[in-house]
Parts: sequence; structure tokens; C-alpha cells
Amino acid sequence: MQTSPLAAASRLRGSRPSWLSPKVFRTEVLAGLVVALALIPEAISFSIIAGVDPKIGLFASFTMAVVISVVGGRAAMISAATGAVALVIGPLNREHGLGYLVAAVILGGAIQIVLGVLGVAKLMRFVPRSVMVGFVNALAILIFMAQVPEMHDVPWAVYPLIIGGLALMVFFPKITKVVPAPLVSIVILTVITVAAGIAVPTVGDKGDLPSSLPVPGLPDVPFTLHTLTVIAPYALAMALVGLMESLMTAKLVDDITDTHSSKTRESIGQGVANIVTGFFGGMGGCAMIGQTMINVKVSGARTRLSTFFAGAFLMVLCIVFGPVVSDIPMAALVAVMVMVSFATFDWHSIAPKTLKRMPAGEIAVMVITVAVVVATSNLAIGVVVGSITAMVIFAKRVAHLANVTAVTDPDGTSVVYSVTGELFFASSNDLVGRFDYATDPDKVVIDLTAAHIWDASSVAALDAIETKYAQRGKTVEIIGLNQPSAEIHQTLSGELASH
Repeated sequence: MQTSPLAAASRLRGSRPSWLSPKVFRTEVLAGLVVALALIPEAISFSIIAGVDPKIGLFASFTMAVVISVVGGRAAMISAATGAVALVIGPLNREHGLGYLVAAVILGGAIQIVLGVLGVAKLMRFVPRSVMVGFVNALAILIFMAQVPEMHDVPWAVYPLIIGGLALMVFFPKITKVVPAPLVSIVILTVITVAAGIAVPTVGDKGDLPSSLPVPGLPDVPFTLHTLTVIAPYALAMALVGLMESLMTAKLVDDITDTHSSKTRESIGQGVANIVTGFFGGMGGCAMIGQTMINVKVSGARTRLSTFFAGAFLMVLCIVFGPVVSDIPMAALVAVMVMVSFATFDWHSIAPKTLKRMPAGEIAVMVITVAVVVATSNLAIGVVVGSITAMVIFAKRVAHLANVTAVTDPDGTSVVYSVTGELFFASSNDLVGRFDYATDPDKVVIDLTAAHIWDASSVAALDAIETKYAQRGKTVEIIGLNQPSAEIHQTLSGELASH
């Protein structure tokens, strides 16, 4: 059966990638341009934190974005040089030099690949929603706080420029959404400051922009065991922090776009991008949450094309249009990031109506996550502390769900204890004290039909109960075990007594 040319053409159009659509392509390109403009001062600032030349941070942002656009697992997410990675590897650079920093980046990338293959991304399922909300709100606060230094001890003209930039981003989309409002704001504010000769801090004040592309090469370090022992702790810390921030960002973008991403591929992709970045002499990086929010939430990007163009435009802007980019007032970029912080914050989570309905434990986890992140300026630490707090609260809550009720036979020859609920280390610790060893009859039945054994602590508690009855010459029969509970009980019972 032959297919008509019209039908074939229709199928071909249906199978085309979405970014080939002129509308989508335009959105992705313009989003990439906005992100690239915002990346320049950020990358320079992170270079200063790491104690390296600004070119190192800009090169890292270029290679990270371009590589991750191909190998990453989350479309439209931006990866580049970040403050979190800079804080981790900065001490290594100050103590041993740039060669060791680059070597650590390459090793950190290799560790990320190994962790990705081992399935570290699956740990994301253990991050509760309250931690995620706290993570997002803390991120918004950190983005805003990072702009405060740019608004302190500056010429008075900076403040009306910031207000004007915010106003443009709020009202311009009501006129048209064809061009991203942040790009319009940056262009208009730059034209105003240059044309009027207004003296305000500019991107060029942050540092010199590169004039040529990076060249690949090996890190300038001795390839010895001593070098490995020096860089390994920093590489491991960088790998963990980078993966934590990247996977959390990927999950956030999943929620915003209602799409799924491969966290395993993203983990491996981060490693590949860092290895490539290291061989090009960059300082490494991970997902940039603020820039990703500009790309996804503010500019509306949804494909890998925006990520690629963010990296490509970054180098083009630096190398070809360096003098023009240097004239961009920092006030314009501050306005963009302030808008991002307000758009990122989950205002619904702190609404009085929401707080009234939310369990106290959930609110506590959210607040603790925010507090730790803001106090440490480290999103990874906040997520870990928040998740541990949530687990403790959950364990405490579930521990009270284990109940014991006793029913004695009318003839007084036996007693049946019905145990209901989840038996694990928190709930089984007081299980031993729920039985009347002295006055119970000689035959004791423990019915676990409505219970489930989860761990060795619960088996040890049941063994202790049987031992206490045996010391009084009484027998215990355990009935009603479901299959998983029976298996763990059969495997561990009698093997947990201390010697």
C-alpha cells in the first residue's frame, strides 16, 4: 500500500523536533541570550570566590553549558560555574595552585559518573515535599541576598535603574511576549546609561572578558599518589555538592514544566561536563538554579537548544562583543535576578490559609531547611539536614501507631496479644514493656496479623519478649506474620542476642 506524499509530509512534520518550530526556536534562542548576559557577571563573581582569573569561570560556564546541553538528562536546565563548587574547591586553589584545582575538577567529574552509574539519583525519592519547598524558598532568598552587595554603597542612579528594570519586566509582557522581558530590560537600561553618560557599576568593572576560546590540555600537576591524596577530598566534596544541586534543580524544573527527566543521565552528564571543563582549564560547576529559573520560568524555554545557546552566546558576547557587554549596567542584571527571586519563591507555602492546614512537622521541616541553607549558603547541606529532620519527625509519628491489646481466654489458660502497626526501631523499643510477664497465663499468643516487621530491632524485641516469658516457664507462639515479616523474623530470630 502506497502512502500519499501529503500524508508522508504530514508525518514528517509531526516527527520533527519541537525546536524546529519557528516560534519555539525564537524562544529558545532569545532565552539563551538572556541567560548568557546574566551568566557573565555571575561567572566572574564565582571566579573571584574560587581565587582564579575571571576567564577561568567564563570558560567553565561555556563548556559546562554546551556539553550538558547534549549529555544532560534535563532539557532547558542551565549548568555553569557555580558559587557552591567555587566554595568547595577555592581552598585547594589557594593552597596548591590552579593545576591542582583543574585536576580536582576532572576527578570530581569521574566520581559523578561513578555515582550516576551506581544509581545515586534514586536517592531523590527520599527528599520530602516540605524539604523541596524549603529548598525553593531558600534558593529565592539566596538569589535576592546575592544582589544586596550590588545595591550597597553605589551611585544613587542605580536605584531608579533597578526599579525601572523591574517595571519593564512586569509590564512589557502585557504588550508582547515575543521578546523576553529581561532582554528588553537589559537593552533599554544599557542604552539609557550609555547615551546619558550615567556613571554606574558595569559588567566590565567585574573583570576582563576573554578574547579567545579556551584550549584543551592536561592539568599542570605531577601525576603521583601524593597529588591524588591532595585532590581527592576536594573532588569528592565537589562531586556530591554538584550532584545534589543539579538533581534538586532538575526535580524543580520537572515540577515547573510538568515533564519527566532522567536523573541518572543528568548525574552522568554532570560528570562528563566537568571532565571536559577540566581538560579546558575550567573551574567546574553544576546546575545553576537562578539561571535555570531565568531560562525556564521567566523566558519560557523548554528544550536543550536554550542551554546550548546560553553557552555559545556567552563566548560570542565575550570575544566578539566584549566592549558592548562591558557597558551593561549591573543594575540591569540585578533587576533580572530580583525578579527571578520573587518568581522562584513559593508564596503559597507561607499563606496563612496554607499554614493553618499544614501539619506542624511539615512546617518545621520547611523552616529548618530554609534556615540551614540561608545560614550556610549551601543548598546541599540544607537539603540533607531537612531530609534527616523529616525522617526523624516521620519516625516519631509512626512510632505511636504500634498498639498492643490483650484478650485473656475465659478459662484463664492463655492470653492473646494483638499487635497492630509498623514495627521498626522507633516503635519496637517500648514493645517489650507492653506485656504482663508476671501475671499472664502459661500460654501466650502474639498475633501480628495487623502488624509488619521492618528491621532487626523489631525481631530483637520479639526475642526479648519470648526470653522474659521463658524465664518464668511460659511459652510464646507468634502467629499472623505476613511473608516479608516471616522471612526477616526467621532469618534473624535467635541471632541478635549479645554475647
